[in-house]
Amino acid sequence: MIELRTPDEIEHMRPAGAFVAHVLEATRAAAAPGVNLLDLDALAADMIRDRGAESCYVDYHPSFGAMPFGRVLCTSVNDAALHGLPRDYRLVDGDLLSLDFAASVDGWVADSAVSVVVGSARDADLALIDTCERALAAGIAAARPGGRLGDISAAIGGVSRSAGFGVNLQFGGHGVGRTMHGEPHVPNDGRAGRGLVLTPGLVIAIEPWLMATTDELYTDDDGWTLRSRDGSRAAHVEHTVAITENGPSVLTARSR
Repeated sequence: MIELRTPDEIEHMRPAGAFVAHVLEATRAAAAPGVNLLDLDALAADMIRDRGAESCYVDYHPSFGAMPFGRVLCTSVNDAALHGLPRDYRLVDGDLLSLDFAASVDGWVADSAVSVVVGSARDADLALIDTCERALAAGIAAARPGGRLGDISAAIGGVSRSAGFGVNLQFGGHGVGRTMHGEPHVPNDGRAGRGLVLTPGLVIAIEPWLMATTDELYTDDDGWTLRSRDGSRAAHVEHTVAITENGPSVLTARSR
């Protein structure tokens, strides 16, 4: 069921959005050559505890996960596209790292993701991240009252495909509110003018993700991490966005 939020409820979601943005800023800043993925997860867990927030990931066990996730942060490195389960791995110079984080503050959830190159960057990685970020910006710009859900999907897909990337439709954006994943599903490609009418009060996570030379995934032996079928590198960005009478409002906006 799709739930619409009142303007007052959207205001109550803003602290969750600000907290999620803060955690991503902190973990991104901490990501450097030699840093262990488990240390990044521990940093996020400490911040959750200090804020009195709740993790949306630690007990999360959907049908596609082999077991409860057991960590509070997704850390996807290089060919890992989504749902990267933190492991005993120390980042090295040039790693492409995606951080995905969701938390509940006072009963309201926000969800966001960012991709960054650790240390020295390859031009191809920067182009991949830039395409994801431009696709996200286009999707957010299309999240206007009176439009259609397909407008968001078409905007994301248009940027991605024009840059030469394939688009996987298995995973995409979603509704956000009292829980992390709700209706509607927001595909990363589609046809403008189709689908659900965008109404003020709809809160959704918009999340483009791309793999450099494929649109096919496989699941790692850890039962969670989704990797590119051909081993090419991946990037993932995401914001929680409220549709208001005045247009889209990004609840998880970061300072950088």
